[in-house]
Amino acid sequence: MSGLIAESALARSATTAEPSVGDFIELMKPRVMSLVVFTSLAGLFAAPGTLHPVLAIIAILCIAVGAGASGALNMWYDADIDARMARTAARPIPRGRVTPDEALAFGTVLSVVSVLTLGVLINWVAGALLALTIAYYVFFYTMWLKRRTPQNIVIGGAAGSFPPMIGWAAVTGTVTIESVLLFLIIFMWTPPHFWALALYRSRDYERVGVPMLPVVAGPDETRRQILLYSLVLVPLAVVPYFIGLGGIVYAVASVALGLVFLHFAVKVWRIREGRAADHAAKQLFGFSILYLFLLFAVILGEHLALKLV
Repeated sequence: MSGLIAESALARSATTAEPSVGDFIELMKPRVMSLVVFTSLAGLFAAPGTLHPVLAIIAILCIAVGAGASGALNMWYDADIDARMARTAARPIPRGRVTPDEALAFGTVLSVVSVLTLGVLINWVAGALLALTIAYYVFFYTMWLKRRTPQNIVIGGAAGSFPPMIGWAAVTGTVTIESVLLFLIIFMWTPPHFWALALYRSRDYERVGVPMLPVVAGPDETRRQILLYSLVLVPLAVVPYFIGLGGIVYAVASVALGLVFLHFAVKVWRIREGRAADHAAKQLFGFSILYLFLLFAVILGEHLALKLV
């Protein structure tokens, strides 16, 4: 890390440019943050009861800022390997646009502000869940699991599964079976989603010594695990209909989307050689994002419609 700080300082000296607002936004991983915001919004609207619109906006902003803080701290800690991976080499710290110290300070301040604001203005159950999410992602996943075990995504995936639970808690002040179910759907979605990416980016992970499943167990075992997790995920995603969390539209959508998800998972499992294998993995990775977005969009839409009637 000290070597990286020196390299970043040299890069800063060479360019004499101060970091821009865009650089700090990039530190917050806006694409990941947008999915966090969306799933937390679904949890907030699906929860029984209502929250004043101003408080609802504050809650979602706090969750978004907390997610961005996690991203900034992740980039701070992983800057050494980010600089050596094609997918991440252009991030602000490896490119010298932001120093590691600046990223650390930025992420730390955002973490504290987001948790305290959510706790004081909304409730401390939601605030505690946001604090747990940030701590889990930074300390448990980034600093411990990621570089030590091929199950990093499986165990660490819990961090990305908390947002709908936080949105639910913001309204109710509690954790219930419905919010746990939303958590579990994202939790089971995470391994096939990220392992599909890892299949066609495995050389990157191998180069920096991150023990992703394709690197440690090989691509064939990764394909098998993707299929197994997909076979659990798809029926699990239908369960909200049976407990009243989703309506008939959700039931139809979850089944239809699940069948398409399984189609791509089976395709990844069957096609194992050459560019076709990479293409199949890319298809699953791309569709998995759409799959999760549409599931939560239907839940959000159904509950929003009910509350507006």
